[in-house]
Amino acid sequence: MTTTDWITDIALLLVVFRQLREGRLDAKSYLIPLGIVSYVAHTYLNTVPTGGNDLVLIGTLVAIGAALGVAGGVYTRIRSVGTHLFIKAGAVSATLWVLGMGARMGFQLWVDHGGADNLARFSASHQITTGDAWVAAFVLMALTEVVTRLATIFVRGRMVARAQQPAVDGQRSAVAADRAL
Repeated sequence: MTTTDWITDIALLLVVFRQLREGRLDAKSYLIPLGIVSYVAHTYLNTVPTGGNDLVLIGTLVAIGAALGVAGGVYTRIRSVGTHLFIKAGAVSATLWVLGMGARMGFQLWVDHGGADNLARFSASHQITTGDAWVAAFVLMALTEVVTRLATIFVRGRMVARAQQPAVDGQRSAVAADRAL
């Protein structure tokens, strides 16, 4: 693993730790993780191999990323204070995030430190054609996990905001009525 690999992997892990403290849900909440995975995709995703069982591998890891992302978004607390939304990653959400991101980092360390021969044998016996298939699968898994988690948080945030809207409108009406008196 290069220094850049370590920095990007750790940055992705720190994204959720930053949310262990409640913070305002704003554009930065979406842009930072999307920026990191966009950089990773641009840097490492050179090709998406389609030979042998490459697409099965890629599809499996993308599905796992989607499941982790949706579950992580569901287990992120979202609440409304006035017109602002606040989020806080719970223990389950943080655990799922670390599980997904940590598994990729652990896999990379394993391959770099003695697991390459075992991976080559596994790949050959399961008709995974190149190492690029593994790279594509893990990068797309990370991208999918981030995007589905953020999409889940976005949808849930809209639902919370919509549920709060009548209360906010009612408060504004009461304030307007008090002023009229």
